[in-house]
Amino acid sequence: MQIILGTIFHFIGGFASGSFYMPFKKVKGWAWESYWIIGGIFSWLIVPPLAAWLTLPGFTEIIANTPTSTIKYTFMFGVLWGIGGLTYGLGVRYLGMSLGNSVVLGFCSAFGALVPSIYYNFFPSAGKTTFTEMLTNSWGQVVLAGVALCLIGIYICGRAGVLKEQELSEDQKKESVAEFSLGKGLLVAIASGILSSCFNFGIESGKPMAEAAVASGLNPLYQNNVAYVVLLWGGLTTNLIWCLVLNTRNKTFGDYTNSKSPLIGNYLFSALAGTTWFLQFFFYGMGESKLGNGASSWILHMAFIILVANGWGIILKEWKGVSKKTRATITLGIATIILSVLIVGYGNAIK
Repeated sequence: MQIILGTIFHFIGGFASGSFYMPFKKVKGWAWESYWIIGGIFSWLIVPPLAAWLTLPGFTEIIANTPTSTIKYTFMFGVLWGIGGLTYGLGVRYLGMSLGNSVVLGFCSAFGALVPSIYYNFFPSAGKTTFTEMLTNSWGQVVLAGVALCLIGIYICGRAGVLKEQELSEDQKKESVAEFSLGKGLLVAIASGILSSCFNFGIESGKPMAEAAVASGLNPLYQNNVAYVVLLWGGLTTNLIWCLVLNTRNKTFGDYTNSKSPLIGNYLFSALAGTTWFLQFFFYGMGESKLGNGASSWILHMAFIILVANGWGIILKEWKGVSKKTRATITLGIATIILSVLIVGYGNAIK
């Protein structure tokens, strides 16, 4: 029953993550940096402490009593993840929901499974798996095979993007994805996928706060909500600085008060996008409390996001006008990534 509940929670979280960018498409007359940071203020500053307050009364005391080193590392991983989240938005902007999410989350899945073990190979810690152990154990070999397959799937998706760029006219590209740019998109999507995996490491770093919440008698189902508050401070820091830089460079500070744009609608849709984004990890935390914060939880979350995001890609007709060969290529790439995600999850399950 715990596994079923955990899977359901991860699906809800994956649906929220795969869908959060949709309200941004309703924003009119604002530059990307303007609506991104308004959504981010809700994602990383307003909603997380509100959720913690509703589910973990006294969460501020837990944070206040947490060792400085725990706060520091949790915040640091939040900063790194924030760069990944920032480039994620750019990846979807340039590649679309389907291709952008597939490349970003493929890399995120692969690095989320590998980086911790490589780290512990150089800095051993009791109870933590090293990369050497993965190489010499059957479960680890399954995980590595899944990661290799994931990289193949990413290559296939990239190939589909090349074919799309060759086949469609500039007008057709803009019709499916307004700012389609394969080169820019792949570059930021790769960076995003690698750095976005730091969120999982941040959850692990903030585990003492979650454990303190459980020890004080609070509901274990919501234990990660206190760690999210600190972790997302880091994400807010990165994104706020960069968006303010873009506002200055592009002279878009006027967006926030521009009466020629639908201001109320823009703020509401940006707030909705930001709130929906946070819900992915609200439900991820619930799923993780049932399944554990191993790579399996992270991988399952990634798989659901890829499925949902590509569903939106179909609805938005992002591959309209391409040849059957190109459609078959992107379908094969997505299927390969999903299969790889399941293989990595299986490898960790039999550990």
